[in-house]
Amino acid sequence: MLNKLKFILLVGLLPSQLWAQQTEEKLVQETKYLLYLPEKYKDDTTRRWPLVIFLHGSGESGDDLNKVKVHGPPKLVEAGRQFPFILVSPQAPPRTGWQVDVLKALLNDLKRKYKVDADRVYMTGLSMGGFGTWNYAEKYPSDLAAIAPVCGGGDTEKAWTLRYMPVWCFHGAKDDVVLPAASINMIDAVRKYNKTGEVKFTLYPDANHNSWDVTYNNDSLYQWLLSKRRFRFSPVAVPDATLKLYTGQYADPKSDTVTLITENGRLLIKDANNKVVLKATSPANFYWQDDAIDEIEFSKNPDGTVSGFSLLAGERKFFRRVRK
Repeated sequence: MLNKLKFILLVGLLPSQLWAQQTEEKLVQETKYLLYLPEKYKDDTTRRWPLVIFLHGSGESGDDLNKVKVHGPPKLVEAGRQFPFILVSPQAPPRTGWQVDVLKALLNDLKRKYKVDADRVYMTGLSMGGFGTWNYAEKYPSDLAAIAPVCGGGDTEKAWTLRYMPVWCFHGAKDDVVLPAASINMIDAVRKYNKTGEVKFTLYPDANHNSWDVTYNNDSLYQWLLSKRRFRFSPVAVPDATLKLYTGQYADPKSDTVTLITENGRLLIKDANNKVVLKATSPANFYWQDDAIDEIEFSKNPDGTVSGFSLLAGERKFFRRVRK
């Protein structure tokens, strides 16, 4: 069955008494970070502010936050630079690298504590932080409005998750620590899928591993970031006749099946107990959550009949049509 959809349905629709025997517990993991608030942050109690999360390189890991001030935006703030956004610069523990689930918990906490505009959250980082930026964006693309990884790399097999993500990537052509191919391969992969038209790559011809000083001293980077907002699907109307073309039963390679039906002019995906409404962004593309980029994309045979659909939700999975 569609695991992601099933989870949403189970959490949202199962009777609350089934959860009555459970108690609330939590795991607390400390993450230290530097916090910068814009000059007028306290003056306007209603305003929501953009948030930039900066991820340092491996040399700044540890338990001394002063090390995080050595490079990037925290260094500029320490020198007196003012920014029109909240800047959060966490510190990774020694020898762990950036753990994306820890960063996810940090972001959720920041949204609770500070006046963050959830549609204008950005991530950037250098070296190890560049890898962390790519990795976070590939796992949680719905959290971010844009990313700016510097001399890092990611998983090209997951580049499809960044199809709605504006990206500006930076690298030094003479980098012998993280080879330029790490960024080049990611940019090439992302461009195959990206629908925003906002995939930029700056390769500094004379820079070695330190391609971050020139990057973070460039006002154009911050202007570009702040011009982006988190992607949201725009629903469109689709004729009933088109919706009915998609009704039927579908199965994935493991023979997990789902059924699509129409009901009151809407397309729904259902199992034995639950239904989820699918909203159209085009005659062939549908989504079900307003705060995520998960979607279903229908495919057709050469004769025009529906062959199945691709589920793009954390993983790519094709469901072939088995019955009308």
